[in-house]
Amino acid sequence: SPEQFNVTSYDATAMAIITFEVFAGTWINAFIVSVIGMSWVKKKTLNSNEKILLLLGCSRFCFLCVSWVFSLISIIYPKYLYVHPIFQLLESAQGFFKCSDFWVSACLCVFYCIKIANFRNRFFNYLKVKIDRMVPWLLLGSVLFSLVTGTIIYNVINKALCKNLNFTCQGRIWKANVRIDQHFLPNFLIIGFGYATSFTAVIFSALLLLFSLWRHKRNMQTSCMKDLSMDAHIKAMKFILSFFIMYSINFIFLILALIYSMKNKNDVMVLIYLIQCSLPAFHSLILIFSNPNLEKRLLEILPCVNCKICLK
Repeated sequence: SPEQFNVTSYDATAMAIITFEVFAGTWINAFIVSVIGMSWVKKKTLNSNEKILLLLGCSRFCFLCVSWVFSLISIIYPKYLYVHPIFQLLESAQGFFKCSDFWVSACLCVFYCIKIANFRNRFFNYLKVKIDRMVPWLLLGSVLFSLVTGTIIYNVINKALCKNLNFTCQGRIWKANVRIDQHFLPNFLIIGFGYATSFTAVIFSALLLLFSLWRHKRNMQTSCMKDLSMDAHIKAMKFILSFFIMYSINFIFLILALIYSMKNKNDVMVLIYLIQCSLPAFHSLILIFSNPNLEKRLLEILPCVNCKICLK
């Protein structure tokens, strides 16, 4: 019907920006996945760092794709969200991939902390020896926890809609008659719980690494030689700091989304959504330049792209 295409210039602009952000983010994360995937095919194996980056790239790629589909339907075909169970599936898929992003990122921070930090503690030394064997189980646990989160989100939304929405005579199209906070508040609480627990792991990793760096620097004050361990500490601190900044921004906009969704401020919600969609691209770009192999491959590809553009 003509009502489906009643899109304002503001909506069109927002959709264009989201499309650009998603295109950039999916390209960057697809690059990470493809490089590590080719390395896996060649070497027949992956180290722990590559395993985490591979799953993280897949999670962010899928999250961006689902977010773009959700945005497209919400702006251009909003009535399709009333078709059962499109809205539930999109919300649960977003929750699953977002939670997976949080938890896999936390696993990467914990991995760097255990690998680089130095403590005279039996349990910590045990973790340092066993961390490579633990990584697959940590990743599996992250996926399972995210799957449980996505399932809970689906059930919560489905129950809220069943209580507050009625079927039409066709039995498929929902009549919208539900307040936003009645079904979004549980989602924010569920995602917030997953965020808070993973963010706690990031904070502890940063604090432990910072303490290890301070103690190591104090022990090396008498030495004038360049210390490789010191460089590794500093590099890991910068790396984990980027995760800390990303988690902090996500937390701020999660709170803002909770506040403005209850006030039905759609314009502000779109702005929040635009910023949240840009974060996976920016942070994945940091991951590329923090990894020598990924950075080398990217620098090899960029001149080729420039040459092809010039030839055209």
